[in-house]
Amino acid sequence: MAPALPLPARQLLIGPITAVLVVAWLLTLPAAAGAEIRISNLSVFLNDLDVTVQVVLLGAIPPSLHESLHSGVAIHVRFNVELWQYSRFWVERRVQVRVVERQLTYNVLTKEYKVASLAGEPREPYLTKNLREAQRVASDLRVSRLVPVSSLDAQELYYVRVRADVSLGGVNSWVARIAGDAAETPWVQSSLLTVNRSQ
Repeated sequence: MAPALPLPARQLLIGPITAVLVVAWLLTLPAAAGAEIRISNLSVFLNDLDVTVQVVLLGAIPPSLHESLHSGVAIHVRFNVELWQYSRFWVERRVQVRVVERQLTYNVLTKEYKVASLAGEPREPYLTKNLREAQRVASDLRVSRLVPVSSLDAQELYYVRVRADVSLGGVNSWVARIAGDAAETPWVQSSLLTVNRSQ
């Protein structure tokens, strides 16, 4: 029979064993909603009058948020659209920012989804009984009149970058992202543009 370890030696083993168990437990947790959303189809149009940006958010309502939505918690989808002036040798300049925020709610009594615009765009609320249709409406973004073309210098280069986040109740913090109650995409950038050329 092996001799029993003295009490101080047992206490020294408890720390590393506890750390290994905590790491193993963290690895078994489900992935956060952040890995499920991404920006696609970023298009920038420079017509004679203004700059228009069109983008699609894929996986706008992650499956991990469906239960909360059907329990009555509102889901917020927020898009940050920025127009930047490119500078090869100096600091780049942000020309314009537009934040578009939409809210998706579910009415348990009528079994309808409602997509309403909260900021950044004039839009009537959209009602549907289909979750897939509500996701499509919440995730398709077209920002027209971001900035008048007449205010841009024809000799300079510009680019647009877009980021989106999805959250329960509009709270997007690192704690909410770790808990799976929020997700955000990295910045997606267009190619360089001039006033005479569009992507």
